[in-house]
Amino acid sequence: MGKIIAVTNQKGGVGKTTTAVNLSASLAYKGKRILLVDSDPQGNSTSGVGVEKEQIKYSLYDCLADSGLIQAAIIKTRQKNLSVIPSKNDLSAAEIELAGENDREFILKNALSTVKNQYDYIFIDSPPALGMLTINILTASDSVLIPIQCEYYALEGLTQLISSIQTIKKSLNKGLDIEGILATMYDKRTNLSVQVFDEIKNHFPDKVYQTVIPRNVRLSEAPSYGQPILKYDITSSGAEAYFSLAREFLKNNEG
Repeated sequence: MGKIIAVTNQKGGVGKTTTAVNLSASLAYKGKRILLVDSDPQGNSTSGVGVEKEQIKYSLYDCLADSGLIQAAIIKTRQKNLSVIPSKNDLSAAEIELAGENDREFILKNALSTVKNQYDYIFIDSPPALGMLTINILTASDSVLIPIQCEYYALEGLTQLISSIQTIKKSLNKGLDIEGILATMYDKRTNLSVQVFDEIKNHFPDKVYQTVIPRNVRLSEAPSYGQPILKYDITSSGAEAYFSLAREFLKNNEG
């Protein structure tokens, strides 16, 4: 039975999609069966793994409307062991439509339960807001991986997110746990990056990954070519960092 991990932060621009795409790709490279679920209407994870719009017959929006379509929505990417449930901009309507449904918080969970045992890990790239879609994601997930940018206001947003996770845990998903906190856009040359990383470790000593994701030009370029970093430039520091994160993730989950 696969483990479902939400990659989320209520703040935008912190590396959620970059992490969802590249951790998924790195684990697939290591032989794990991975499903990436793109739940952002912008569809950046979808294009980031090389899926073109014309390849999409059904998207996550269709799966939320009819859970029976989820198997048909899954697209195998060019990378072995990596599949994706794509997103399109019609997903933005889901927030409004989900609000009127019975058991609306559990729609995504029920849909994913039909394919969960086909994969080792399912990663959900979440939108940067705590709306009904994100509540569905947190209700469906076993754990939450939180990318956090090494900048001044990072901890403020993290505290709000932890509070939201605790609320979901109390009311909708008692098994929800924090998978880990990942420092992104880290620049060891600046005091700020070092200070923020140290502060995160002080606040959450058991949850912060030792791996940090550096600022890296190649990592920024890869999405425009529809490739994870390991396909675009496997020798880059960005690729090395996500391979390191994959090793750390597997050690935490599989010993």
